[in-house]
Amino acid sequence: MGAEPPKKKAVTTLTDIVIEDPRWEEAALDGLAESAAVKTLEYLGFPIGGYEIAVLACDDARIADLNAEFREKPTPTNVLSWPSDDLSAEEDGDTPLPPAPPDPTMGESLGDIAIAYDTCLREADAAGKTMTDHVTHLIVHGVLHLLGYDHVRDRDATLMEGLETKILGKMGIADPYRG
Repeated sequence: MGAEPPKKKAVTTLTDIVIEDPRWEEAALDGLAESAAVKTLEYLGFPIGGYEIAVLACDDARIADLNAEFREKPTPTNVLSWPSDDLSAEEDGDTPLPPAPPDPTMGESLGDIAIAYDTCLREADAAGKTMTDHVTHLIVHGVLHLLGYDHVRDRDATLMEGLETKILGKMGIADPYRG
Protein backbone atom coordinates (compact mmCIF):
# COMPACT_ATOMS: atom_id res chain seq x y z
CA MET A 1 0.00 0.00 0.00
CA GLY A 2 1.38 3.35 -1.03
CA ALA A 3 0.93 6.61 0.74
CA GLU A 4 -2.22 8.52 -0.04
CA PRO A 5 -1.76 11.65 -2.11
CA PRO A 6 -2.04 14.88 -0.13
CA LYS A 7 -5.51 16.35 -0.02
CA LYS A 8 -5.90 19.53 -1.97
CA LYS A 9 -7.08 22.56 -0.09
CA ALA A 10 -10.19 24.21 -1.42
CA VAL A 11 -9.29 27.33 -3.30
CA THR A 12 -11.59 30.19 -2.53
CA THR A 13 -11.41 33.63 -3.97
CA LEU A 14 -12.76 36.71 -2.35
CA THR A 15 -13.17 38.74 -5.53
CA ASP A 16 -15.25 37.98 -8.59
CA ILE A 17 -13.90 40.09 -11.47
CA VAL A 18 -15.98 41.10 -14.48
CA ILE A 19 -13.68 42.60 -17.11
CA GLU A 20 -15.38 44.91 -19.58
CA ASP A 21 -12.19 46.71 -20.63
CA PRO A 22 -9.49 44.26 -21.80
CA ARG A 23 -6.70 46.60 -20.67
CA TRP A 24 -7.46 45.39 -17.14
CA GLU A 25 -6.36 41.89 -18.14
CA GLU A 26 -2.95 43.27 -19.12
CA ALA A 27 -2.85 45.16 -15.81
CA ALA A 28 -3.49 41.85 -13.95
CA LEU A 29 -6.42 43.33 -12.03
CA ASP A 30 -7.64 39.92 -10.90
CA GLY A 31 -4.53 39.34 -8.79
CA LEU A 32 -4.29 42.95 -7.59
CA ALA A 33 -7.93 43.04 -6.50
CA GLU A 34 -7.75 39.68 -4.75
CA SER A 35 -4.58 40.59 -2.87
CA ALA A 36 -5.87 44.04 -1.85
CA ALA A 37 -9.21 42.65 -0.66
CA VAL A 38 -7.60 39.80 1.28
CA LYS A 39 -5.05 42.09 2.95
CA THR A 40 -7.80 44.55 3.92
CA LEU A 41 -9.97 41.89 5.56
CA GLU A 42 -6.96 40.29 7.25
CA TYR A 43 -5.78 43.62 8.64
CA LEU A 44 -9.23 44.28 10.10
CA GLY A 45 -9.42 40.77 11.57
CA PHE A 46 -12.26 39.48 9.39
CA PRO A 47 -12.24 35.95 7.96
CA ILE A 48 -11.43 35.64 4.29
CA GLY A 49 -13.41 32.53 3.46
CA GLY A 50 -17.10 32.99 2.83
CA TYR A 51 -17.09 36.63 1.77
CA GLU A 52 -17.47 37.80 -1.82
CA ILE A 53 -16.79 41.11 -3.56
CA ALA A 54 -17.79 41.73 -7.16
CA VAL A 55 -15.39 43.96 -9.10
CA LEU A 56 -16.32 45.56 -12.41
CA ALA A 57 -13.23 46.47 -14.44
CA CYS A 58 -14.39 49.12 -16.87
CA ASP A 59 -13.45 52.28 -18.73
CA ASP A 60 -14.25 55.96 -18.16
CA ALA A 61 -17.44 55.92 -20.27
CA ARG A 62 -18.95 53.07 -18.24
CA ILE A 63 -17.98 54.49 -14.86
CA ALA A 64 -19.33 57.92 -15.89
CA ASP A 65 -22.69 56.25 -16.61
CA LEU A 66 -22.62 54.52 -13.23
CA ASN A 67 -21.58 57.72 -11.47
CA ALA A 68 -24.47 59.58 -13.14
CA GLU A 69 -26.98 56.85 -12.29
CA PHE A 70 -26.00 56.34 -8.65
CA ARG A 71 -24.45 59.64 -7.57
CA GLU A 72 -25.96 62.11 -10.06
CA LYS A 73 -22.43 63.06 -11.16
CA PRO A 74 -22.16 62.41 -14.92
CA THR A 75 -18.36 62.35 -14.96
CA PRO A 76 -15.77 59.59 -14.76
CA THR A 77 -14.22 58.75 -11.42
CA ASN A 78 -11.57 56.26 -10.36
CA VAL A 79 -13.56 53.85 -8.19
CA LEU A 80 -17.15 53.42 -7.02
CA SER A 81 -18.49 51.05 -4.38
CA TRP A 82 -21.87 49.71 -3.38
CA PRO A 83 -21.92 48.02 0.03
CA SER A 84 -24.38 45.18 0.56
CA ASP A 85 -25.18 46.55 4.03
CA ASP A 86 -24.89 49.95 5.65
CA LEU A 87 -22.24 49.35 8.29
CA SER A 88 -21.27 53.00 8.76
CA ALA A 89 -20.64 54.37 12.23
CA GLU A 90 -23.11 56.83 13.68
CA GLU A 91 -20.43 58.98 15.34
CA ASP A 92 -17.73 60.69 13.31
CA GLY A 93 -14.48 58.73 13.74
CA ASP A 94 -16.01 55.59 15.25
CA THR A 95 -15.34 52.13 13.83
CA PRO A 96 -18.15 50.86 11.58
CA LEU A 97 -20.21 47.82 12.47
CA PRO A 98 -18.67 44.48 11.48
CA PRO A 99 -20.15 42.63 8.51
CA ALA A 100 -22.42 39.65 9.15
CA PRO A 101 -20.40 36.47 9.68
CA PRO A 102 -20.16 34.54 6.43
CA ASP A 103 -22.33 31.49 5.92
CA PRO A 104 -19.90 28.60 5.33
CA THR A 105 -22.23 27.05 2.72
CA MET A 106 -23.00 30.22 0.75
CA GLY A 107 -20.92 33.27 0.02
CA GLU A 108 -21.76 36.45 1.92
CA SER A 109 -21.59 39.44 -0.41
CA LEU A 110 -19.84 42.51 0.96
CA GLY A 111 -20.86 44.47 -2.12
CA ASP A 112 -19.66 45.66 -5.49
CA ILE A 113 -16.79 47.83 -6.71
CA ALA A 114 -16.30 49.41 -10.15
CA ILE A 115 -12.91 50.73 -11.24
CA ALA A 116 -12.08 52.76 -14.37
CA TYR A 117 -8.89 52.09 -16.30
CA ASP A 118 -8.54 55.50 -17.95
CA THR A 119 -8.91 57.54 -14.77
CA CYS A 120 -6.62 55.20 -12.81
CA LEU A 121 -3.91 55.49 -15.45
CA ARG A 122 -4.17 59.30 -15.61
CA GLU A 123 -4.03 59.60 -11.81
CA ALA A 124 -1.10 57.22 -11.48
CA ASP A 125 0.85 59.07 -14.18
CA ALA A 126 0.06 62.48 -12.66
CA ALA A 127 1.17 61.33 -9.20
CA GLY A 128 4.30 59.55 -10.44
CA LYS A 129 3.03 56.22 -9.08
CA THR A 130 2.93 52.82 -10.69
CA MET A 131 -0.44 51.73 -11.98
CA THR A 132 -0.14 48.63 -9.77
CA ASP A 133 0.31 50.65 -6.56
CA HIS A 134 -2.46 53.11 -7.44
CA VAL A 135 -4.96 50.40 -8.36
CA THR A 136 -4.11 48.43 -5.22
CA HIS A 137 -4.77 51.58 -3.16
CA LEU A 138 -8.12 52.13 -4.88
CA ILE A 139 -9.24 48.54 -4.29
CA VAL A 140 -8.28 48.81 -0.59
CA HIS A 141 -10.22 52.11 -0.54
CA GLY A 142 -13.25 50.46 -2.18
CA VAL A 143 -13.21 47.48 0.19
CA LEU A 144 -13.09 49.82 3.17
CA HIS A 145 -16.18 51.57 1.78
CA LEU A 146 -17.92 48.18 1.56
CA LEU A 147 -17.06 47.69 5.24
CA GLY A 148 -18.68 50.99 6.29
CA TYR A 149 -15.67 53.32 6.25
CA ASP A 150 -16.10 56.72 4.63
CA HIS A 151 -14.36 60.05 4.20
CA VAL A 152 -17.23 62.55 4.23
CA ARG A 153 -16.79 63.59 7.86
CA ASP A 154 -13.35 64.73 9.06
CA ARG A 155 -12.66 62.08 11.73
CA ASP A 156 -14.05 59.32 9.50
CA ALA A 157 -11.66 60.46 6.74
CA THR A 158 -8.72 60.43 9.15
CA LEU A 159 -9.63 56.90 10.28
CA MET A 160 -10.10 55.61 6.74
CA GLU A 161 -6.92 57.19 5.38
CA GLY A 162 -4.95 55.85 8.34
CA LEU A 163 -6.19 52.33 7.66
CA GLU A 164 -5.40 52.62 3.97
CA THR A 165 -1.86 53.75 4.79
CA LYS A 166 -1.31 50.88 7.24
CA ILE A 167 -2.75 48.20 4.95
CA LEU A 168 -0.76 49.45 1.98
CA GLY A 169 2.37 49.68 4.13
CA LYS A 170 2.02 45.98 4.99
CA MET A 171 1.87 45.37 1.23
CA GLY A 172 5.06 47.35 0.63
CA ILE A 173 3.26 50.33 -0.91
CA ALA A 174 4.10 53.89 0.14
CA ASP A 175 1.61 56.13 1.91
CA PRO A 176 -0.62 57.48 -0.88
CA TYR A 177 -1.41 60.61 1.12
CA ARG A 178 2.18 61.82 1.49
CA GLY A 179 3.37 64.14 -1.24
